[in-house]
Amino acid sequence: MNLQQLEYIVAVDQCRHFVTAAEQCFVTQATLSMMIKKLEMELDTVIFDRSRQPVTPTPVGEKIIAQARLILSHVERLKALVDEERNCLQGEFKLGIIPTLAPYLLPLFLQDFLKKYPQIKLRISELTTEEIVKRIHQHHLDAGLLATPIEDHSLKELPLFYEQFVVYHARPDKKNYKKYVLASDIDVNRLWLLEEGHCLRTQIINLCELKDKSSALHQLDFETGSLEMLKKIVESTQGITILPELAVRYLSPQQKKWIRYFKPPAPVREISLVTHPHYARTQTLEALKNHILSHIPEHMKTRKQKAIIPATPVVP
Repeated sequence: MNLQQLEYIVAVDQCRHFVTAAEQCFVTQATLSMMIKKLEMELDTVIFDRSRQPVTPTPVGEKIIAQARLILSHVERLKALVDEERNCLQGEFKLGIIPTLAPYLLPLFLQDFLKKYPQIKLRISELTTEEIVKRIHQHHLDAGLLATPIEDHSLKELPLFYEQFVVYHARPDKKNYKKYVLASDIDVNRLWLLEEGHCLRTQIINLCELKDKSSALHQLDFETGSLEMLKKIVESTQGITILPELAVRYLSPQQKKWIRYFKPPAPVREISLVTHPHYARTQTLEALKNHILSHIPEHMKTRKQKAIIPATPVVP
């Protein structure tokens, strides 16, 4: 048994096709098939059901492939440890980030980070929290930038900053103007939310205590995963939505007039870097963390006088 064989079975599991997997591994299909067959003979079991198209792992094959991924990830950690000991920040770093954070945070630090660390190749994927967590477990991502806490104690959370929620109320009623807004002040029937699957939607439901209340009383039934699209819908329907603080930086002067703040303690979402607890490239992770923080306003770095809104559903 060797590492090459483990790489081959992982490739076949990803591609679900022997020819495509062989091309990905830069070997012939005959070589890849022979090496996998030798591994199956050594383990005295069948890893892939070749009678099905696309090729699928057998039940025991799924367990073997999962272990192979773990072994290969540990090998990568050994290489990373050597690089870190040489104080050499280089190589590919795969980062996941939630869609409600990506367009507002990445422009703040990305260009400077790449300039400062030219040997690091950042591969960024915009994904939901659920998908980021899944890919970290599968070792397809090195880390994720997402709202925490999450209900997964097998992962490590490194809190970065606390981003308050603000009310975006197109053409608010000036007669009933108040300096600060309470969650109970929000007209649920005018509130627009992101589609299911976004943690920001869950946080707004928790913040406004919607739970079993129906906010789907609009004449228009519209689903989107984009905050930018949601803002346009709010503006065209004179509705309401909740935005994260960094999004305010990108509003026009007129749009900023439609922002209202919640009464202290300010409701916030905690943004963290999430990794495996024994992730080896600690210097790279620390460099990313410090670089992000250097571009974040000071008031967002403390959780004093702030109320963290859960990113997972609250059980009544």
